[in-house]
Amino acid sequence: MTRTARPTGRALQVAGAGAAVLLALSGCSSSDDSSSAASGSSASSSDELSGTVTVFAAASLKESFTALGEEFEKAHPGTKVTFSFGGSDSLAAGITGGAPADVFASASPKTMKIVTDAGDASGTPATFVRNQLEIATLPGNPDTISSLKDLTDPGLKVVLCDKEVPCGAAAQKALDASGLKLTPVSYEQDVKSALTKVELKEADAAVVYKTDVHAAGDKVEGVEFPESADAVNDYPIVQLKNTGNAAAAKAFIALVRSAQGQKVLTGAGFLKP
Repeated sequence: MTRTARPTGRALQVAGAGAAVLLALSGCSSSDDSSSAASGSSASSSDELSGTVTVFAAASLKESFTALGEEFEKAHPGTKVTFSFGGSDSLAAGITGGAPADVFASASPKTMKIVTDAGDASGTPATFVRNQLEIATLPGNPDTISSLKDLTDPGLKVVLCDKEVPCGAAAQKALDASGLKLTPVSYEQDVKSALTKVELKEADAAVVYKTDVHAAGDKVEGVEFPESADAVNDYPIVQLKNTGNAAAAKAFIALVRSAQGQKVLTGAGFLKP
């Protein structure tokens, strides 16, 4: 019967020390490589991402998010970003009602709270931009509108967003801060609808966001008013709990909050958070 030699205590100590050194080296290597791993994670995830990511976003984000969606698809071949733009309150109601979506970007914390209170958000919403109001008038400002008070002229046809929509709530806040009362010819369900009324010359003016005036180009003229500083809206974004594509949802939110995303958003007139 062959007898196997057992390692001596000294041999065990040496082996143990060697293992400890290897573990230490491994730890150092992991630590030293953490930054490169982090920087390379987007590249590796780029290869892994696929499928559709559905984004519900406030109407005022249409131009900038559409551009970011195109950039996302180029960076992640095999993915598709689809958008549903509209009033934040309507979008929130759709999400809590079971509409399939992966990401929600709202024009106010109040409308985001509808989704978080219903337990439909995954994680904590993060503010990624802010937006300020501006008066949109007909090109050339033929009615010489220069202030929020001018909109109370009964001879003017003025349009506001519905009070339940963030742009409407902000407009009402600005009016209240200045002690003004305004009866519009119509309340619109989202900021794009309000702006369209002016573009089609169905209204003389509308209270919208600076970003929408910017996006409209020469179709309207913008008039700033100081009361808008009292009604700046924070825009939060969050991944939704019932997402069907969590990896792509996280990646899209990361793009929105990145320096690249912020450049697109501030270029559209949004304020930094």
